Amino acid sequence: MSARKKRRAQAATKKDTSGLVSQGGLSAAAAFAKVRPEDATPLFVVLEKDYRTWLESAPAPLRAWLVGLDFKPNAGASAVLPGEDGPEAAVVVVSTPTNPWEFASLPKVLPARLYDAEPDLDADVAHALCLGWALGSYRFERYKTKKSSRARLVWPEAADRTRLLAIAEAFYFARDLITTPASDMGPEELASEAKRLAKHHGARYAVTVGDALLDHDYPMVHAVGRASTRAPRLIDISWGKASHRLITLVGKGVCFDTGGLDLKPAQYMLLMKKDMGGAALVLALAHIVMSLRLPIRLRVLVPAVENSVSGNALRPLDVLVSRAKKTVEVGDTDAEGRLILADALFEAAEQKPSLLLCAATLTGAARVALGTSVPAVFANHTPTWEALERASLAAFDPVWRLPLYEPYKKKLESKVADLSSTGDQYGGAITAALFLREFVGRAVDWVHVDTMGYNIDAAPGRPVGGEAQGLLALLGLIEARIAGV
Repeated sequence: MSARKKRRAQAATKKDTSGLVSQGGLSAAAAFAKVRPEDATPLFVVLEKDYRTWLESAPAPLRAWLVGLDFKPNAGASAVLPGEDGPEAAVVVVSTPTNPWEFASLPKVLPARLYDAEPDLDADVAHALCLGWALGSYRFERYKTKKSSRARLVWPEAADRTRLLAIAEAFYFARDLITTPASDMGPEELASEAKRLAKHHGARYAVTVGDALLDHDYPMVHAVGRASTRAPRLIDISWGKASHRLITLVGKGVCFDTGGLDLKPAQYMLLMKKDMGGAALVLALAHIVMSLRLPIRLRVLVPAVENSVSGNALRPLDVLVSRAKKTVEVGDTDAEGRLILADALFEAAEQKPSLLLCAATLTGAARVALGTSVPAVFANHTPTWEALERASLAAFDPVWRLPLYEPYKKKLESKVADLSSTGDQYGGAITAALFLREFVGRAVDWVHVDTMGYNIDAAPGRPVGGEAQGLLALLGLIEARIAGV
């Protein structure tokens, strides 16, 4: 067999890892067209600073229409030149052409037609346009009887379709998991989605359920989830070659949080279907890693529980024995996420991964400090944080570091156990991170992301609902680690 025929045969048998359809059946690929038909509507991408020059050379009908419209060429602004059978052309003005969010309003504001951008777009601009278009095309319609239509885009020639679809699918996957009501996204359903993801990529999947958590020494996961009629579980996915460096992802999977016996008021319980946002984020990140076949050995651990109220519910000031054999006094049953993460993080740290990433909707204190749009980050090693910060800025995906402030560790002292699960009313995000560090250690290169996991206010490409905040930044960190940067 010739070398060329051999390559073709290998390509024909290679597993296709694209095409992960979201929980609601929405395909990211459906926002695009591979073929460039003659009747596609031209879409002009214009830099804000170049708008006046561009306008002078624009097609006469479009120029006349924009002038007559008194179009304001601000970043993200768009306009359509109407024709007899639909739009004749469209224009979008951007300030930073590599920022996907400046393109994200287009699928919603443009008429539902097929659009075609200029063929000579630079690769980074084409990437931003496609990612913004994909994120702006997302909608959660699982429970809608009437589905909406959206504008579609012809793939620009310079765009990396495989990479873009992997990222878009990951956002869709995470958003759907978080936004789905807890009645349809409990621990069992979350585990099923993780299994579907693993099967899609040929990864190894295991799950430990119910009382088997005690047999396999995950006592705090069991303690938090035992009060629910929906059994707690630990999800475990592994993928990649044994010869590659190990990167482990751990995500908090509290599928609904009543607060336990320290019951939440109704207004705070309302959005608690999102309390598995950390799990959704790491599963989404895993999808990208596996889709792109990144040269790492990947492990994903998700403790999945429902924090409920019943006769056998966890009580305030109960003392638990963790997987690490440290005893923990329960300061508040509504601070349950750190308990289940502690068992999973200790398991992960024992393998000494080259990088350990943890994500959780962990504290309201982080939201008070940074608001709902910027995840708080804690890191054992400053160079790792600096790499994450660079990735965050490059991807227009904000995160912000808070300190692992050592004097606050005193707040976690307990009179009856090795440590308390909570501190006082101050510095709650920091004390939560310090608690988790007790089960990771200082030597492991560990990053903890305390995220909202939810868009409270709609913005272009960020509809109200579940959100994979920090996804692009974390991907950039992993890729920088692979590149040795």
